Amino acid sequence: MLILLPPSEGKSPAVKGSAVDLGGLQFPELTAARQTVLGSLAIASTGPDAHRILGVGPSLGAEVLRNITLLDQPAAPAYQVYSGVLYDALGYSTLTPVQRRKAQESVVVVSALWGALGFADAIPAYRLSMSVSLPGTGTLASFWKQRLAGPLDHRSGDSLIVDCRSSTYGAAWAGVPERTVAVNVLLERDGKRSVVSHSAKHTRGLLARHLITRRSSRPTTPDQLLKAAREQWQAELTPATSRKPAQLSIILQG
Repeated sequence: MLILLPPSEGKSPAVKGSAVDLGGLQFPELTAARQTVLGSLAIASTGPDAHRILGVGPSLGAEVLRNITLLDQPAAPAYQVYSGVLYDALGYSTLTPVQRRKAQESVVVVSALWGALGFADAIPAYRLSMSVSLPGTGTLASFWKQRLAGPLDHRSGDSLIVDCRSSTYGAAWAGVPERTVAVNVLLERDGKRSVVSHSAKHTRGLLARHLITRRSSRPTTPDQLLKAAREQWQAELTPATSRKPAQLSIILQG
């Protein structure tokens, strides 16, 4: 089983520690591409229009400045650096040692800066979204789409892919439709269903945690994933087509 997560917008910077070791990250074949994006990000972050390019407000000035010296910043495991609703719900710090190993084996984070990361890869905090277009790289979703297919196709193998990413990050790599399940979260109120954002992140984090902590065998098919989800939620499955992965819809009651 491969669980794909997006990064969080907010990051928790490491207070101390060694700098990132680019060659020591998972998917070392992405090292050159990571260096390209790091360089483009540093240049963009020094310019007068840095906030416009990165799509952030003046209040995030310190985070933009940090982008300039990322290779000198202290690094920490991705599961510590990424914070926010989804990662709080997953609750890595409260997992048992066995469950933590399972999380590190199962989770890959698709990132605008790093392309793809293992859950325990040590990285500095940064500010960059997959929707950004950097000088020299263009839109990052398109940049990584050309480079992630080989590494992530190999990493996923014949495993079931549980895709908890947003569409922005999903554009960077799509798994084989018949082995991929995209996770959606809907709110049902008075018989009507609507898409939710905040609750979707929270619920995807809870689903990832449930898949990591449950004692039963890991799901290997979309139907088995549906059964696992129904242990906690009302859920429905739309089968895959030749071009589109299956859709797991978790229904929350409003």
